[in-house]
Amino acid sequence: MIEPDIIKDEEMELLLRDIAELYDYDFTQYTRSSLRRRLNRICMLDKFTSFAELRYRITRDAAYLTRFIEEVTVNVTEMFRDPGFYKTLRDDILPTLGTHPFIRVWIAGCSTGEEAYSVAILLKEAGLYHKSLIYATDINPGVIEKASRGIFQAGPIKQYSENYMLSGGKQDFSSYYMSRYDVVKFDEALSEKMIFSTHNLVSDSSFNEFQLILCRNVMIYFDKNLQGKVLKLFDDSLQSLGWLALGSKETLRHSAIEPRYKQWQGEKIWRKTS
Repeated sequence: MIEPDIIKDEEMELLLRDIAELYDYDFTQYTRSSLRRRLNRICMLDKFTSFAELRYRITRDAAYLTRFIEEVTVNVTEMFRDPGFYKTLRDDILPTLGTHPFIRVWIAGCSTGEEAYSVAILLKEAGLYHKSLIYATDINPGVIEKASRGIFQAGPIKQYSENYMLSGGKQDFSSYYMSRYDVVKFDEALSEKMIFSTHNLVSDSSFNEFQLILCRNVMIYFDKNLQGKVLKLFDDSLQSLGWLALGSKETLRHSAIEPRYKQWQGEKIWRKTS
């Protein structure tokens, strides 16, 4: 195992430059503290005896890049995470979206898909799913493939059910999935209006005009400059009077786009005003 303080800054910068040049994945504006922890973890898991060995493997073995991305990107998520946020979506935001003839939702950094299915359930219960389209994207092709299946471990389902009820859910949560041994598979009707795709917030451009964008607990791993670039991407992708939702530790404050947005009742949800 390589201790975190042994990974030198110059070594890390060389690796990030190599990845950007060879594979067009740019991690150079991710926070260094987070990257250092993730790089140390992958060295430990894959038993590299030196950082140079990790760099050699990545630059010589393109197939290993998928494994690297899975470890470097953080995939911590759950259904109806922060129930108060989802209750605000349910009670305050979806009724305004319902006035649109068609609703496009972008879930950026969707990880393994729990958030996409949570939003689908909200839209279905609001009677809006039939005229909605959910784009769920992530930089990591491995988690996108998992998300598209709608299959999750059964262990957290009790917590998900509690979150759902706290978010204002009135149905029997178990009606949305079927249990199969140690996993649950969500109703395929929930994914009929979902498009799962890889998308790199660092380098890819806007691809549609949305009424609602969710990017929660993703930008905390970006430095300030990259956060500003990503917020501009969201601004370019959001329709006038559309909604932008961020994570509990993320904000529009002091950003270039802040003057065009108004925060909604203390939640990490902003409405575009122009």
